[in-house]
Amino acid sequence: MPTLLALGAHYDDCVFGVPGLLLQAVRKNYRVVIGAIIGDYTNWPPVEGREPELLETSRALAKSYGVEMRFLTAASMQFEVTEERKREVAQLVVDVKPDVAVMLWPHDRHPDHEVGARLSKIALHGANRILDAPGWRPPRRIYQYDNGPGHTIGFEPDTFVDVSDEWEQANEWLGKLMAFVRNQPYDPSRPDGAQEAKRVLAEYRGKTCGARYAEAMKAMRAEPRDIL
Repeated sequence: MPTLLALGAHYDDCVFGVPGLLLQAVRKNYRVVIGAIIGDYTNWPPVEGREPELLETSRALAKSYGVEMRFLTAASMQFEVTEERKREVAQLVVDVKPDVAVMLWPHDRHPDHEVGARLSKIALHGANRILDAPGWRPPRRIYQYDNGPGHTIGFEPDTFVDVSDEWEQANEWLGKLMAFVRNQPYDPSRPDGAQEAKRVLAEYRGKTCGARYAEAMKAMRAEPRDIL
């Protein structure tokens, strides 16, 4: 069974950025793992007093769609590219052993996204040297994904994934997660702002490549591909 690892800074980065890709990988019998570098939400007001529930709900929702979710220990605005953090992210990468990985685009208005992307890039490329794990090999393909126009800066994708068949589930997953954060029941007839932003973005990416809904990525490495 091949493995896809999706790395983000926050609980929702991958669920907003690449939910269709994750669900498509599940359908194609991949083992799919989300790694969120931030696992301490005690300084985030929207879930004050519900911090453990955010982790439990995120894991449970991911599991219901066939995805494993793991949280590391950082707190928002309180982590940098230190030796400790590099080792923590590298350990996750070594444990999961991804064949394919996706990570945040590094140029972003949110400092957590920028630091998270740097840590992800270091771990995905050099986990074996960080942890002295000689048997580990980097993923055969690494892609960067954007986190929407409110965050991402200067993103020019070169890879598109048609997620039209996965769209309804992807939209539902994001909506349920956002409903928990708002501390309200999920109502599919009243889309959250994040759902609306994702819909517009997915439609735009779809127009770019001729699909109804699509997710866009930038390949980490230029490589030849068979097109005929």
